[in-house]
Amino acid sequence: QVQVVESGGGLVQAGGSLRLSCATSGSGVRFNEMGWYRQPPGKQRELVAAINSGGLTNYLFSVNGRFTISRDNAKNTVYLQMNSLKPEDTAVYYCRVTTVHLGVYWGQGTQVTVSS
Repeated sequence: QVQVVESGGGLVQAGGSLRLSCATSGSGVRFNEMGWYRQPPGKQRELVAAINSGGLTNYLFSVNGRFTISRDNAKNTVYLQMNSLKPEDTAVYYCRVTTVHLGVYWGQGTQVTVSS
């Protein structure tokens, strides 16, 4: 079993920054892709950024250049640095991890609110 716990959300003014962290637990678990999704109010969940085990990344077009995803393989942790935040970035942000043998796991989500 794998646990996934996000942290770092909060309320920030437009133009500000936040750093989300996603910690995982599970002895001997190996991870492939790790990523961040978000679900704005009244909208569907969408991929924000993902990073594979080799460090290859991809981003939602609207966050490219403002957000940076990274991972610490020794800690099995993934981060999302969010700069130049906009009100339209307001959403619940979810961490999603894909393990080598145990399937896909989601965190409970962390709220990010950007005020104008």
